[in-house]
Amino acid sequence: MPAHAPPYPRQVWLPAEFTTLTDLPDRLDYAHWDGRSPFPSDPGTVEFYVPPLVQDIGVIGRPLHRMTRLRAVQALSSGTDALGARLRRLPGRVTLCNAREVHARSTAELALTLVLASLRHLPEFTRAQDAGAWQPVVSPSLYGRSVLIVGYGEVGTALDDLLAPFGCAVTRVARTARTGPRGPVHRAEDLPRLVPDADVIVLTTALTPATRHLVDADLLERARAGSLLVNVARGAVVDTAALLARVRDGGLRAALDVTDPEPLPAGHPLRTAPGVLVTPHVGAFTRAMWPRLEALVRRQLDRFAAGEELDNVVAY
Repeated sequence: MPAHAPPYPRQVWLPAEFTTLTDLPDRLDYAHWDGRSPFPSDPGTVEFYVPPLVQDIGVIGRPLHRMTRLRAVQALSSGTDALGARLRRLPGRVTLCNAREVHARSTAELALTLVLASLRHLPEFTRAQDAGAWQPVVSPSLYGRSVLIVGYGEVGTALDDLLAPFGCAVTRVARTARTGPRGPVHRAEDLPRLVPDADVIVLTTALTPATRHLVDADLLERARAGSLLVNVARGAVVDTAALLARVRDGGLRAALDVTDPEPLPAGHPLRTAPGVLVTPHVGAFTRAMWPRLEALVRRQLDRFAAGEELDNVVAY
């Protein structure tokens, strides 16, 4: 053991699903936790925490106040706003990392699925099938439509790639303007003039103080009548009350993998609003994510054990 090693085991907590993860640094001591069982070891010895793969921040954050030696948290999600808020309450500074590149393709795949399902009226057809009705309609097509991607990081770029075969006119927006691999990327301040020209608006941006309620009543009123809003970012990027008003007047359709509040309570008006399709925040969850998550965690633990800087560090 190196001379500078601490006089206690360097504890790592991993999710219960990672019990088969191999080739991990032998300089660390590992325990696995599913978020429901008693703590697998003393939280006070944990230096590196990979939370359970759950959406409940209450479960993820439950041991944090006892992790007095915590140095790094590797989230298994792309978004870390709620986890970052919990870490800000701790007395020491903890490095927070996300899993943005792991989920980009899966989330982009769901975004495209939501676009196609909503444009082709699949929710209505499903309800008609359940009711034993035969109700054909003429649906819009994605081919040749104008698509506005708001948030041009890993997910936005992956979605842009998936849209290529449809011949869409894609407009890209990010925090700052730049030239991307598929064309110019506009700055967020340009949204008010870009939204009216879009047939489909897809939100893939991170939730920050600047993007909270980015899509508000004013922006929604600027949207073209009959356009589609797809949100695979975070629910609070959209003002829910303003969205409900816009879909109820028939001016907009929406497909939402994320909502505000979330989970969406039973009886919430979004569940029955006309033209709204809701999925339960499953954009990242495909079987294809497991090998990528394991590769990320293994790489981060190698870096941590060697005293190197971690990847995917996010500010909070």
